[in-house]
Formats: sequence, C-alpha cells, structure tokens
Amino acid sequence: MAELRAAALVGCGMISVYHLRAWENAGVPIVAVCDTDRARAQARADEFRVARVYDDPAALFAEGGFDAVDIAASLPAHDPVTRMAADHGVHVVLQKPMTRTVAEAEALVAHVGERVRFMVHENYRFRPHYMQVRRWLDEGRIGRVRHATMSVRGSGLCALEGEEPFLLRRQPYLREFDRNLVFETMIHHLDVLRLLCGPLTVVAARLNRLADGLPGEDTATILMEGEGGLVASADGCLVAPGYPQLHGDRLELVGTKATVVMDYDRVFLVGREEDAVTVDLLGRYQECFDTATAAFVRGVREDTPFETDRLYNLETLRLMESVYRAAGIVPEPEARP
Repeated sequence: MAELRAAALVGCGMISVYHLRAWENAGVPIVAVCDTDRARAQARADEFRVARVYDDPAALFAEGGFDAVDIAASLPAHDPVTRMAADHGVHVVLQKPMTRTVAEAEALVAHVGERVRFMVHENYRFRPHYMQVRRWLDEGRIGRVRHATMSVRGSGLCALEGEEPFLLRRQPYLREFDRNLVFETMIHHLDVLRLLCGPLTVVAARLNRLADGLPGEDTATILMEGEGGLVASADGCLVAPGYPQLHGDRLELVGTKATVVMDYDRVFLVGREEDAVTVDLLGRYQECFDTATAAFVRGVREDTPFETDRLYNLETLRLMESVYRAAGIVPEPEARP
C-alpha cells in the first residue's frame, strides 16, 4: 500500500474544474496547480483555494509536496510531464489519449516502468448511462453479447452564421489537428465497446471530412469483430444538423437472451420499453470524473489494479490507431526512447 495524502493538477483548462471537484469529493487535497497560462492556473487556484501556482511543471515537481499528479493538460504535455512525475516518484493519472501514437505510448510506458502507479483517466465508461448498461450485463439480463452497434451524433462542427462552430470555440486546437473524431472523441466509444464486448479487431474503416477548412476527420464508420463471431460497428458524425452541439450516443447490444438499447439518456430492454431507466446526463456529468478519481485513489492506497491502467489503455490506443490504418492513414512511427 502507498500513501496518497495530497495531489497536484497539471492543466487548468475547461475540463479541469471537473477534475478538481473529483479530488475534493475523494477527500484528497490538491495542493498545487500548474498551467503554461499562469493566469488560467491562478484562476483555478482562487476558485478551489489552492495555495501554490506554477506555469512550469519542472518547478512544480522540484518543490514537490504531493504524492500524485493529475495530468489534464493538452496532448503535447502528456509524455514529458508523465516522465517528470515518474522520475520524481509521483503517481500518475493521465488524461486520454496517452500520446499521439502507439509507439510513443509504448516508449512512455517503458520509461515509467513499475516505479510509480500509472492510470489513464478514461472516464467515459463510468458515465451513468453506460454504468446502467454494465450493471444489466453483469446481472445476466441479456446473456452473452453477440452483436453491437454504436452511433455518435452531434452538430458541434456545423457551420454557424457569423460565429465559429461550437466545438472550435470549445477546443480551438481542432483547427490545426489532423486527427479529430476517432482520436479525440470516439476513442471513448472504442474503450466502451472493448469493456462490454471484449477484445476487438478493426476489419474496415472509412473516414470523411464534412466541415470546411479543418484537417481532421469529423465523420467515421468502423467495422470490428470480436470473439465467438461477434461483430461490432461504430459510426459517428459531428456535422449532423439538428443534433445537440455536444454529441449524444446510441448503443445496441444483441445478446443470447435479450437486447439492450441505450438511446441518449434512456436504457431499456427491447420489448420492455415501459421499464426504461432515464438518466439525467447533464445533472450527473460530474459522476464519471468522481468515479475515475476515486478508483485511482483506491488503487494507489490499496495497491489494487486500475480498471484503466496504462497497459489496458495501450490496447485501446492500438485499436484506435488501427482505425486510421484501415482507413489508409498510416500514423507516424517515431517515438522517444
């Protein structure tokens, strides 16, 4: 067992508020925050009464005083900050995706080794509507899963008169990032499908760009296969007029005994729709961050496995990268030693 008395947060952007609330709810104080934009870090520190503020992670680790770091910074910071943490003996919970490529992630995992505990903050599987589906599967309500379909729809990249699309205002880096829907969003859905269906292999994939002027894909169709003849598909579009700006999901799992459907905020067995469970997705959005953070704290303190540890997440990254490969987009192989 290891002590986890205090933690630090690196990355004080939009999503950091949910991370900070989750640490509060887990009963572990955040004693320092860091962001290259010091004003942004100071604003979060003021909001959550954090005394120490940094704009340089090297200075943060040099002064220490915490047992774990929550890295919620942008992708380029993931590798170097995780390496710093391991070199200082600080446990890591790292925002997904670990790195841009599998090769980089493999090198990072090798560098960290077993020196510290290392979990990936893949919180989507802990969202309450997916947790409801998991419970029903665990209870045996549908039997063994034999077929799965996942649909992701949103209008966040639809052109707007006189202003930028919602997702570009929310995530400005998408203007120049050559990977979008699969890497940034549907990696969550691939992780959920792995959780519910077991190991998967990509059979075919097609990617498309419907939004004007963006380098990354905003539309994808993916065909996968699993054990025992299972077939799974996942398709998404962020340029779908009429849908919410923040995407919603639909999941259907065909089992040996029944079929379960998760349609945005409703979960039901086909033929028993009157017993549907409705989930307040906005009102319960914080829960997935709380669950992921609590799992990290418990795993460190009790020396138990993480559900989304770095080795498990490597397989999700491999699945994600194989989508681009199947679509004819070969990722860069280079990685730090």
